[in-house]
This record gives sequence, structure tokens and C-alpha cells, in this order.
Amino acid sequence: MGEPEQVIRVEGLRKHYGSVRAVDGISFSVGRGEIFGMLGPNGAGKTTTIECMEGLRTPDSGTLEILGLTHKGASAAIKSRIGVQLQTTGMYPKLTVAELIDLFGSFFPRAVPTTDLIRMVGLEEKSRAFSKDLSGGQRQRLSVAMALVNGPEIVFLDEPTTGMDPQARRALWDVIRGLRDRGKTVVLTTHYMEEAEHLCDRVAIVDRGHIIEMDSPSALVNKHFKHIAIEFDAPEGTQTEALAALPGVANLIRGNGKVTLYSSDVPGTMAGLLGLTGENAVSLKHMVVRQASLEDVFLKITGRSMRE
Repeated sequence: MGEPEQVIRVEGLRKHYGSVRAVDGISFSVGRGEIFGMLGPNGAGKTTTIECMEGLRTPDSGTLEILGLTHKGASAAIKSRIGVQLQTTGMYPKLTVAELIDLFGSFFPRAVPTTDLIRMVGLEEKSRAFSKDLSGGQRQRLSVAMALVNGPEIVFLDEPTTGMDPQARRALWDVIRGLRDRGKTVVLTTHYMEEAEHLCDRVAIVDRGHIIEMDSPSALVNKHFKHIAIEFDAPEGTQTEALAALPGVANLIRGNGKVTLYSSDVPGTMAGLLGLTGENAVSLKHMVVRQASLEDVFLKITGRSMRE
């Protein structure tokens, strides 16, 4: 079985705003039928990269091909074959779900039937509800439906689950997986590492305008961590030298008010931790023992947490 067709190719992409290098030499490709995630904190450059791919911004330099075409030579052709999630604040509040999808469908020569889109995103019971009366999660699903009205081959989703409760977030994850199952390519940005681990075939971790790591979530975790994470609160005065010297501890990271120890000998590390309680201001409050995650990878390679 050969490599999937590359439907997005980006090489040496740069976009600067004065002295700010928002995107500074990013290169990657995306295969057909792949969910590709761009991860990073606000200001990392991921949204600017997405907007260049969508044709909303013009790069300063670099090569960018979408479905073998460039925006410079074939912008209209590209836009007819991609779908872009709109921010929910741009919806007409006094149009119903069905009316909004009908309206966006009228912008294209051929549109997916409104009833099909409503069913796809699970809004059958809200088809006659005004958009202003939808919950945040329902509005996000509606924004995805509107991105699909032209039957696009590539769908761009920028922070699709921001502000959603856990149940609504997981419902939208099912919608996004369904797009891949239908052969669509999905490119999404997110700052939720758990979301990327559950959804993405590959992820690019973006920081300060650069891609600093790119692979499948499991491969990135396995590359950087062979150990179990022991995480607990780190109040002011916590001395990390004694913690780093505990049995089995291969690495220690402090950030976001917590200490995380990466251990190859959890029983030995735990026994040593218990011996330190009461000394060195060590507290085991809110302790969690878990497998390493993408959040750990990001913290290790950037030196800061996603939410800093």
C-alpha cells in the first residue's frame, strides 16, 4: 500500500508583521483522508498558517499548494474545493439552523442537501431553532455544517471546540471522525492536547512560528518518554533537587504550579516521596500517577505549558 496522495504541501512558509515573525519557515504536507492537527499556544503561528492555506492571508515567501493548485493562480478553484469553519459570532441570529445552511449553500453552484448536513452534525431536533437560541456546542456543530455545504475535499477547523463543555466537545469529535470516514481531509488547530491525542493521525507542535516536532501523537510520546509521570502540586518553597535525586526519577519538570517526575521505578519513587513529606516543603496534594501525554511532550520541548 503506497503513501496517500498529498493534498497540502507547504515549504518554507513565512509571514511577518513588522518585527514579529508569526510564521518563520514552516514546512509540512498532509495526505488525503488524514486528520492533521496544529498544536500550540495562542500566538504560536498556527492560525496564521491555516489562514494562509485558506487563502485569507498572503504569505511573504514560501511554497503553498492546495490540491496541486496555488492561491496565486487558482484561488477560486481552491475555494470551491475546501471548507472553512466560520466563527460562530458571524452567524445571523434570527435565521434558523436550516435557513443558515440553505443561505450558505446558495453561494455555491452545487451544495450538499441541507437535511443531510443537519443529520451529519446531529442537529435534527434544532433544525427550526434560531441560531441565537443554540448552545455553544450546537453553534460549533452548525459552523462545521456550514463549512461542508460545498462538499469540500479539505475541511479547515480553527479551535473547533473552544468554550465547549466536555460532553459537547466529544460529540463534535465524533463529527470530525465521521468526516475522515467519508474520505475528507481535516486540518485543525487546537490548544487541547487531549483533543489532538484522540483525533489526529499526525500533529505538528508549533511554537514561536516554527514547527518543533511532527509525528503521530503516540510516536511523539514514545520518542520523549519511556517513563510513568507522577504529578503533584508544587507550592512556593518546594525544593526540586531532592525530588530529582529520588530512585527511578529520569526527568523532572516544574511548571504551571506543579512538579512532574518521570519515573522508571514508580514504587521506588513513591517510597522516596513519602520519605520527603514534611521535609523540603514537599506536598503530595492532588497527586496523579499517569502515562506521559502530549502535554508532557510540549512542556519538555518548549519549557512551558500549553496554557502559559
